[in-house]
Amino acid sequence: MAVTVRIPTTMRPLAGGSSSVKVDGSTLAEVLTNLNTGFPGFDDRLFDETGALRKFVNVFVADDDVRYLDGLGTVVPDGETVSIIPAVAGG
Repeated sequence: MAVTVRIPTTMRPLAGGSSSVKVDGSTLAEVLTNLNTGFPGFDDRLFDETGALRKFVNVFVADDDVRYLDGLGTVVPDGETVSIIPAVAGG
């Protein structure tokens, strides 16, 4: 099941400069694991030491924030888009 993962500008060097990549997986956990397998370095940027998504990284499946769905267990339908969006803070 291939899905499109949209890569933010700050993480594009990890994906060879690509703004999006195709990755297999039926849950968000599988998609992100396979993303890191194909493009090492994403785990360090996406997960904290407990294996949870970092607080400053927002992940969306379609237009839905996974924090309000099933987190890493969120089902990702074939052909769907997963977007990684770093939180922006400041004044």
